[in-house]
Amino acid sequence: MKKSIKNLALIALVTLVVASFTTISSKKEIKVESSSLVWKGYKVTGSHEGTISIASGYLDFENETLTGGKFVIDMTTITNTDMSGGGKAKLEGHLKSDDFFGVEKFPTASLVFTNVKSVSKNAYEVTGDITIKGKTEPITFELSVYGSKANATIKVDRTKFDVKYGSASFFDGLKDKAIYDEFDLVADLEF
Repeated sequence: MKKSIKNLALIALVTLVVASFTTISSKKEIKVESSSLVWKGYKVTGSHEGTISIASGYLDFENETLTGGKFVIDMTTITNTDMSGGGKAKLEGHLKSDDFFGVEKFPTASLVFTNVKSVSKNAYEVTGDITIKGKTEPITFELSVYGSKANATIKVDRTKFDVKYGSASFFDGLKDKAIYDEFDLVADLEF
């Protein structure tokens, strides 16, 4: 009887030690239907904004701490939300053309996390590889996670991806027709 109690106690102790060193990993799929990705581009005379659909994505966690992630964006879904009528259709067509994102040849863009560092209780500094128009560049941004939601604002320099149309960095004399090189992506994610 004493031997059985000792064996049970030993098993309980070993289980406790193993459990305390066990990492619980989970891959949380993004609910694309309830998540959003908003873009905002700037020009000398104002700005435009719209949406792009997330095709798929996930965030990796270990013991409730963010450790990685990957997203695929459906570039064919670029829409403008601050205009209507012919101006809206013209801008959307131009953004999808080879002058900008060439969605016929490059229908998707992606973001793959390469390093995640916790900076506070719910905030992470994320470094990743972003691919647009077949070109991959490193990018760093802050991502906040609260429960089953996450959000981030990412600044992207479009010229790094050969999107140079209207850029004063490449064309002289554009004056008030210049479009700024950086645009914002605001992601509100649910998983």
